[in-house]
Amino acid sequence: MARILIVDDEKHIRLLYSEELKEEGYEVFVAADGNDILDRIEKDRPDVIILDIKMVSSNGLDVLQEVRNRYYNLPVILCSAYGSYKVDVKSIAADAYVVKSSDLTELKNKIAQVLEASVPGKE
Repeated sequence: MARILIVDDEKHIRLLYSEELKEEGYEVFVAADGNDILDRIEKDRPDVIILDIKMVSSNGLDVLQEVRNRYYNLPVILCSAYGSYKVDVKSIAADAYVVKSSDLTELKNKIAQVLEASVPGKE
């Protein structure tokens, strides 16, 4: 069972994503911000991180850089209400980018894609 860490400062988003992804069979962990992200990764050992960009107490693009510096191969999906961040040069370090929606089809598809791509031996 794949493990997913959701990092988002909006409680209702964490709850929505958590419930939907648990129904898909994933083990889900949540964090309200990107502070201490490396400690969270060590503790929860996620297979993929879903990361909000605009958070009150941390910038998702800076958190992404922190993750990439230590866990280069850990898949990260940026998730934002703003499509404009997709063209931000810092966004290219992410494995995928999804614009927030109450329909999680695109997010679920991206999770499946990055998990499949991160399996050793797959092209």
